[in-house]
Amino acid sequence: MSYALTVFDKKGELLLNESFTFPNDQEAIDHGKKLLEEKSYSTTTHRLVRAGKLLLFYR
Repeated sequence: MSYALTVFDKKGELLLNESFTFPNDQEAIDHGKKLLEEKSYSTTTHRLVRAGKLLLFYR
């Protein structure tokens, strides 16, 4: 399945736009969280989606 992780700053500008494929939601969520931590975006507005389904969200 295809997933999209996006991160925005407080002004709404796109900071990160990553797409990746995983066999299930949990693996994608784990990868997304790891990527956010690596790039120091875990407390920046972000979302992880799959086909319109919101899997992770932080504001």
